[in-house]
Amino acid sequence: MDLGLTGKVALVTGGSKGIGKAVARGLVAEGAKVAICARTKGELDAAAAELAKPRGDVFAVAGDLTREADVKKIVETTVGHYGRIDILVNNAGAAPGGLLLDLTEDDWHKALELKFLGYVRCMKAVIPYMLKQGGGRIVNIVGNDGVKPIGIELTPSAANAADLAVTVALAEQYGRQNICINAINPGPVATERWDGLIGGIARIRNISPSEAQKRAEISIPLGRICTPEEVANVAVFVASERASFMNGAVITLDGGQRKALLD
Repeated sequence: MDLGLTGKVALVTGGSKGIGKAVARGLVAEGAKVAICARTKGELDAAAAELAKPRGDVFAVAGDLTREADVKKIVETTVGHYGRIDILVNNAGAAPGGLLLDLTEDDWHKALELKFLGYVRCMKAVIPYMLKQGGGRIVNIVGNDGVKPIGIELTPSAANAADLAVTVALAEQYGRQNICINAINPGPVATERWDGLIGGIARIRNISPSEAQKRAEISIPLGRICTPEEVANVAVFVASERASFMNGAVITLDGGQRKALLD
């Protein structure tokens, strides 16, 4: 199936590794021109060089999404390089897990600053260009904590729920201008961060990492953790012309996870 992405310009945040890198790879494979951003320039440049092989068009621009000036620079630099932005994939950001009585004020601020406000800043910077162009696609890769909250992941649950609320509200507002905005909620994904997340669950539950891994797998009826490529496959479709009537959708992509089984 031709997804109609040839020549489209996409900006993928958090594109140097994990889900973001997999999404960028998928978009390049479909013929899109892709700008990736992340904070660490060395990792970002290496990822761009890898993704560009053998014939991809990939552009790297470093920046910190917790800073409004950096977000503006990332978007303006991308538009300066490619002339437009047709697709924004919001992916960068994580939030510290932990139980309520262990979380600090700083933990809450960190969660909201990047995982929520980072997404808001990027949409605010990109939407004016999409309005001038007559439309666009925004895909917010959020996480199932926003719809399946759990006590050991309070700050992600709060930040993700806020992301989903803004996604649906903006989809209603800007759908009239042919800007389709949707969200994808992955559950556990086997990225470079996974071992650290499992370690955190093990510490909170006072169990071994192997037991935490087992509980994570048991909580998913499919019996395994999602791959970055499986998230990317959905994200690339949602960003494409084939999803032309998809707007304000919240897609849960967690294998049917039952989080109570994590306890």
